[in-house]
Amino acid sequence: MEQDSLEKYGLDPHCTMMLEEYREHKDSFNRILEISTGCIKNLLKQNGIMVTAVEGRVKSEKSLAGKLELKGYKYHSLSDITDIIGTRVITFYTDDVDKVAALAENSFDIDWENSVDKRKMHQLDSFGYMSLHYICRIPKSMYFDEAHPEINTTRFEVQLRTTLQHMWANMDHDCGYKGEVEIPREHLRNMIRLAGVLELADDEFSRIRTAVNDYRRQVQSLVAGGKFSQVLLDVDTFRSYLNMKPFDKLNRRIAAINQAEIHDASLMPYLRMFKYLGFKTLGDIENLKKESSDDAYQLATLEIGGTDLDIISATVALQDLCIVHILKSGSGEDGLAAFFDELNGPSDYNRKRAQRLVEKCARLPFMNKKK
Repeated sequence: MEQDSLEKYGLDPHCTMMLEEYREHKDSFNRILEISTGCIKNLLKQNGIMVTAVEGRVKSEKSLAGKLELKGYKYHSLSDITDIIGTRVITFYTDDVDKVAALAENSFDIDWENSVDKRKMHQLDSFGYMSLHYICRIPKSMYFDEAHPEINTTRFEVQLRTTLQHMWANMDHDCGYKGEVEIPREHLRNMIRLAGVLELADDEFSRIRTAVNDYRRQVQSLVAGGKFSQVLLDVDTFRSYLNMKPFDKLNRRIAAINQAEIHDASLMPYLRMFKYLGFKTLGDIENLKKESSDDAYQLATLEIGGTDLDIISATVALQDLCIVHILKSGSGEDGLAAFFDELNGPSDYNRKRAQRLVEKCARLPFMNKKK
């Protein structure tokens, strides 16, 4: 019955035998796909490489029959067909293709003779399909089953390409030379022009990422070296600054007023507050800390010194520094109310709190100095 179903493809005896062999080893093919894709996904996770997708498939019987119908004469046996099992890794950046390629080289046995890097096959004045194809085997060190030695001898394909290269390949497959209708020359020329644009975009995205990463390393170096005035205030720089625990000393000093425990809390929301207050660089924050830490401590003493508060937030030092800055700038009650509205959301309580603080702080030394 099974033989009758194979005859529907109209293949010659040689190709029919290969199709029979395909059926016999289908379970092994699926197992190879499972092992190879699982390995690649683990490698990506371990190395922190984010990709668009990891796709895998075992060529369907119908698809294989179609291939054999067209090119069956090229193959002596089923093992000569290297793309029955295929995994495709689609990356965001061109340099990530090379990173994933290196991981594949270290993990699988590569058939170098039959592998091809189509990225290097174009002439200087040509553009088109770009992808790295590795023909691989599962090494015994990764997986071995005595009952199924073919798992280590059967070759499979790993394709590596970027998202834009993948988009081009799909468009080219739908519209290009692989179609049944011959495409007019002017349309083919437009496809090639588009390929050049996508290749340029791929390179530019990678260049931008490299530049951004270089900038981040430079910022980390400046922060580590204490050159805060040279570092513009943004999410990355503020996070790097906070990693140095710049407000811990003041927090501990404030906590000692009541022998209080410091409850951990994120200080990242204060980036928005510093922007609101007009701070431009990390140097502006560092100057605030140096010039107003004693004043912020006086404020904290006034606020909690007469209470039994035994737990304070890790944000207390930073908040008191901002309050002192606003009062020293002469913004008074309106400035404090606006600050609390920005920090906690608008409410009538913020105005009352601002009014109370202005009244209490009037007798603090830093306010008297201002006068």
